[in-house]
Amino acid sequence: MSDQGLVVNDCHAEVTARRALLRFLYSHLELHLSKRQDEQQHSIFIQHRSSFKLRENILFHMFISTSPCGDARINSPYELTNDFSVHSGRHLVKKFHSHLRTKIESGEGTLPVRCRAPVQTWDGVLQGERLITMSCTDKIARWNVLGLQGALLSHFVEPVYLTSLTVGSLRHTGHLSRTLNQRLERLGPLPPCYRRNQPLLSSLSSSEWWQQAKAPCYSVNWTAGDDQLEVINASTGKRRDCGAPSRLCKHALFTRWTRLYRKLVACAPGSRDVPLMYCEAKQAAGTYQTAKEQWVRALQENGLGTWARKPPEQEQFLLAV
Repeated sequence: MSDQGLVVNDCHAEVTARRALLRFLYSHLELHLSKRQDEQQHSIFIQHRSSFKLRENILFHMFISTSPCGDARINSPYELTNDFSVHSGRHLVKKFHSHLRTKIESGEGTLPVRCRAPVQTWDGVLQGERLITMSCTDKIARWNVLGLQGALLSHFVEPVYLTSLTVGSLRHTGHLSRTLNQRLERLGPLPPCYRRNQPLLSSLSSSEWWQQAKAPCYSVNWTAGDDQLEVINASTGKRRDCGAPSRLCKHALFTRWTRLYRKLVACAPGSRDVPLMYCEAKQAAGTYQTAKEQWVRALQENGLGTWARKPPEQEQFLLAV
């Protein structure tokens, strides 16, 4: 962990792809705000009232080589798995259908979250307690409610949702549909622009069983416009070649957000350019936070567990001016 947002905590492929997408969205907002008209026309965003939205022909599709870790994987009838519940009896798997699960730090598989998730503390993790991170199944389900853009970009853009999700080694999509959509049934009305997104789910045609190998200790990312790939050491959350912070870390993305904020908000009449901490900027996205609270509450009320929160200290940082 880093109290300056300089490490990437979760290097799973789905999370890496989504963070790379955030860089892509920032780049196209910057294009839209360019003084050159030809660059503005290449942006995927258009002005919509007081914010921006995607052009009508812009769609996002995600491909995953195997079903995402968590509930979608342990209940896949076509995969062998290292997840905890499979080795503890099928009755436990059935008991925790649709239940939130957390990744095992520096290990394989996931564990179910109890009704009251333990509070993670900064000093506890530094003293050896495992850092609790939600499974990729749960994160994708959350993106289907709150959008891929996250809290920071919600200041500027309307929610961005997946149009489709394709899983490589999964032939039957029924259990994946349940994990992503069943949780939405009792969500209730959401704030304006937010919705219960249900992406088209599909898979490759192969019916062969896929034996998952142990994940490598590195993560590779690239976004359209980048000159080269970046490789992250998954055990440190920093670049493998030199140990520098990744372009996907909180600090790097917050730097880009701050530049946009100064252009779009701080320069408006009556506004003050007051430095915000990372956590304050996220909390200031009021509509997004309302939808998030509603999502977390719905999970708890349905007995699916409590969304685990990381130690708040890792988001309490300012950018050096």
